[in-house]
Amino acid sequence: MSAFQTLIFEKEDNIAYITLNRPEVLNVYNIKMRDELYQILGAIKDDSEVRVAILKGAGEKAFCAGADLSEFLTAPSPTIARQVRWERDVWGLFLSLPQPVIAALHGYVLGDGIEMALCCDLRVASHDAQFGVPEVGLGIIPAAGATQTLPRTVGRSKALEMLLTGRWVDAEEAYKVGLVNWVVPRDELLPTANEIAKKIVSYDQLAVRSAKQAVMRGLDLSLSEGLELEKRLASSLQRSKSNP
Repeated sequence: MSAFQTLIFEKEDNIAYITLNRPEVLNVYNIKMRDELYQILGAIKDDSEVRVAILKGAGEKAFCAGADLSEFLTAPSPTIARQVRWERDVWGLFLSLPQPVIAALHGYVLGDGIEMALCCDLRVASHDAQFGVPEVGLGIIPAAGATQTLPRTVGRSKALEMLLTGRWVDAEEAYKVGLVNWVVPRDELLPTANEIAKKIVSYDQLAVRSAKQAVMRGLDLSLSEGLELEKRLASSLQRSKSNP
């Protein structure tokens, strides 16, 4: 177990576990959590033993209820803010991980919470999960990717509905619109995430990483370019098996 202040980091059987650990304030994302998350994600990216990561929240009420606006809305000068963002691009690091990342979501999944979940590859939600992007109602807009990742996940119309009206969706609706992959009872949330992770761990890891890379990179390409990328990755994978 790690000694971070806002997170718990553990590894077991090729699976990394990241737990948002501020349950007394609904795991609200603050500057300290940003800095510690950046450290942990960097460590996971460089750790060849980690094949899958699971992101979860401590406590009974929330995965993450958003950002600590008292910290993020009292930012330093624009110059310093830009430098910090460049040095600690948590969201870019999230999306660049070669390993699959599974989000185990319960309770409130709001603001930065839903943005973290959208940076993950697979999402498991408990029946009590509630999802929302309330930023516009606070006079701001999402700043951790939701205006881009949400429509890519649920489509433009549903994303705009959530962003512009601030309406929350429950776990069942989140499943119907593709925001989450599975909905399970609360006591089955982590066991289900673990079962999925162990299945992925059991597969050829180069094949797993290549499949993820093909999808993630291909989304920004035309269909013909994406097919060419798939062909290159498949050929590279085949060569690696022929020349172990």
